[in-house]
Formats: sequence, C-alpha cells, structure tokens
Amino acid sequence: MLKLIVGALNANGWMSIILIVILLGWLIYTLVQNYRVKQAAKYLTNKDFQSGMRKAQVVDLREPKTFKDGHILGARNVPYSTMRNFYQQLRPDLPVYLYDQGKTVSKRAALFLSKKGYQNIFILKTGYQNWDGKEKKSH
Repeated sequence: MLKLIVGALNANGWMSIILIVILLGWLIYTLVQNYRVKQAAKYLTNKDFQSGMRKAQVVDLREPKTFKDGHILGARNVPYSTMRNFYQQLRPDLPVYLYDQGKTVSKRAALFLSKKGYQNIFILKTGYQNWDGKEKKSH
C-alpha cells in the first residue's frame, strides 16, 4: 500500500512540475510577444487615435461582415486573414493606425507589418469595442 501511495505522489509531483514548466513557458512567450509588439507599434488612447488619424491610414482588421455592421469613420477594411496578400496596399511612408474588436489581432498585424519594413505603426489601445469617436454604421 505504501508503494502505491508513494507512486501516486511521484506521478502527481511530475504532473505538477510539467504544469509549472508549461505555465512558465507560456508566461515567457507572452512577455516576449508583448515586448516585440511594443518595439513594433505604439498604443494610442481613443483621443490620441482620433487626433492623429486624419494624417494616417486607418485599418480595420476585422472581417468584412463585421466591418459593414459598423466601423470607425474613414477606416478601410483589410481583414487580418488577408493581410499577407494585401499589405502592399498600405503605404510604408505614412502612419498605419490599426484596430480590431479588442487588440489581439492588431498586435499580430503590427508584428507582421514591422517585419515588412513599416515603421509608424499604432494600435487603438481599447479596440473598437470601446471606441467613442465617429462611426459609420450600415442601416
């Protein structure tokens, strides 16, 4: 019986160690990704996004149906799912203002554009879900 208990404890101990290693790996990956995003792009508040967007290319990364339901006035739709094929439509000499529903997709797009040589990349910090500026909604 004692061997059975010790065996179970050892098995659970290894499972705990494996779980801790996985969690540490995920934490390190997340920290590295966030650092990379901060090197590639700058986060903007709604107010800062609104004040600079007239001189920038505003890109909505959501899918077309969501874009048609409502988007920031003046934005163009370049869904992230098509970014690899259509990023050349964006001028590298002008600032690029990115947004999606939150900011997860914008982070990925910023990293991609940065790899392609774009330098003035900005992300709407709170995403479209908390946008308080002008919008265009379909009726």
